Amino acid sequence: MANFNLTTFDLSPFILMGIPGLEAAHIWISIPFSIFYIIGLFGNFMLLFVVGKEKSLHKPMYLLICMLALTDIGTSTSVMPKALCIFWFNLKGITVGGCLTQMFFLHAVSIMESAVLVTMAFDRYVAICNPLRYATILTNARIAKLGLVGVIRAVLLMLPLPLLLSRQPFCANRIIPHTYCEHMAVAKMSCGDITVNRTYGLVMAFVVLGFDLSLVALSYSLIIRAVLRISSKKAYQKALNTCTAHICVMMTSFTLFFFSTLTHRFGQHIAPHVHIILANLFFLLPPVINPIIYGVKTTELRDRVLKYICRM
Repeated sequence: MANFNLTTFDLSPFILMGIPGLEAAHIWISIPFSIFYIIGLFGNFMLLFVVGKEKSLHKPMYLLICMLALTDIGTSTSVMPKALCIFWFNLKGITVGGCLTQMFFLHAVSIMESAVLVTMAFDRYVAICNPLRYATILTNARIAKLGLVGVIRAVLLMLPLPLLLSRQPFCANRIIPHTYCEHMAVAKMSCGDITVNRTYGLVMAFVVLGFDLSLVALSYSLIIRAVLRISSKKAYQKALNTCTAHICVMMTSFTLFFFSTLTHRFGQHIAPHVHIILANLFFLLPPVINPIIYGVKTTELRDRVLKYICRM
C-alpha cells in the first residue's frame, strides 16, 4: 500500500517559491512591486488623513472613499510584505497558521472591497435619482452600518475556507509555487479529498461576484434611465460626471480580477510566472490607481489634498 506520508498534525511550514522560473530576477521584480506598494500606501493614507482632518469632507461619499482606501491598504498589505521578504531575503517559509491567516484576510478584504463598490453604486443612484432625499437616505451613520454589514458578510463567507483547510491532512511536499497563500494553491497541498473546499471556493466566488455585479448593474440601469430623462445638457453632463470616478474604479478592479481569474482558470498555455505576476498586479494596481482617480475627478477632495501636499 502506498505511503502518502500524511501529516495532519505536522507543524512543518509551507514554502512559498515566489515566481518559479524567474528566481534570478526576483530582486529586479521587487523594484516595481515595492514602488507600487509604497505609492499605494502613501496615496490611500493621504486620502484617509485629509478626509479625517477636514470636517467639510465628513460626508457619505467621502466615508465610502475612505472605506475603499482601507480595503486597498488591506489587500496589498496582505500580499506584499511576505512577497518582498521572498524577493529580498529569500525567506520562503510560512507556518500553516500564518498561511491560513493570510489566505483568510486576503479573500475577506477582497469581498469587503466588492461590498464597498456596491454601496458606492447605490450612493450614486440616490444622488442622481433622489437628490432631494440624499441627505436623509444616506447619512454617515447609515454608511457606517452598511460598512459593518460588509465586514460581517466577508467574515462569515470566508471563515469556512481556513477552517475546512485546517482539518485537511497535508502531504510532505509543501511547496507552493506562488508569492502568497492563495486558496486553491494551499488546497492542492492536501493529500485528502478537497472536493468540498474546491466547490465552496468556486460557489462563493460566483455567488458573491454575481450578486454584487447584479446590484451594480441594477443601480446603473436606473441611473441611465434617470439621466436620459434630463432635458438640460448641462444637468445631463453633471449627472454623468458624478459617476465617472466610480465607473473608472469599477473598471479597474473588475477588469483586473476577471483577467487574472480567466487566465488562471483557462490559460493552460500561459506560463506560470505570467499567472503569478498578474495575480500580484491585481492586488497592487488598484491601490495605486484608485486614489489618483478620486483625486483627479473629485474637485473638493483634490483641492484639500493639494493644500496638504503644498504644506509638506
